[in-house]
Amino acid sequence: MFKFFKLLKEDVEVVFGQDPAARNRLEVMLTYSGVHAVWSHRVAHAFHKRKLFFIARVISQVSRFFTGIEIHPGAKIGRRFFIDHGMGVVIGETCEIGDNVTIYQGVTLGGTGKEGGKRHPTLKDNVLVAAGAKVLGSITIGEWAKVGAGSVVLKDVPDNSTVVGIPGQVVVQNGVKVRKDLNHHKLPDPVAEKCDNLEAKIERLQKELERMKGVQDDDNQAL
Repeated sequence: MFKFFKLLKEDVEVVFGQDPAARNRLEVMLTYSGVHAVWSHRVAHAFHKRKLFFIARVISQVSRFFTGIEIHPGAKIGRRFFIDHGMGVVIGETCEIGDNVTIYQGVTLGGTGKEGGKRHPTLKDNVLVAAGAKVLGSITIGEWAKVGAGSVVLKDVPDNSTVVGIPGQVVVQNGVKVRKDLNHHKLPDPVAEKCDNLEAKIERLQKELERMKGVQDDDNQAL
């Protein structure tokens, strides 16, 4: 029980290191939805570990209603986890989050389908995920990694890296630039590619019909 309350205290203390707008502990405890969501999750997760799944789920859904942050009771969250401006945050059931991790509003730590087993991301210690980023699938975001705002990350990110873009690409690793041009204006468009393929097939069919029609006309003339 002492350890549990120590965790709750750390959840408050970390706010002062991350948010310059925080003034005092009472304000943080009463008005910070990110702190409320993490506290609720710690309670829900305790019930979940004891296989009291219904109670755990109810607690998580009540927390979601009041905070706008959805954390599945099964997610494993480390110490000093900070959610800043947390509206729209979603954290899946098999997520594993290390210590000193910070995420911002609109972040999704989700799956890519209906597969079973470990289907959500693992965030190691000291990771930062900026606003609106989507980290999807059973992938690992390495220690001290940063995910840029609005990025969609679908594969592992090494330690000490910065990843941005759609799909996410590593642009900095160990302080060294590894990509200079992300070609954001050349992002793949699967709908346009499908239409191009259909047009190409139609064109081939038209040419084949014209060829067959020409052969038929030649045969008629010969008769």
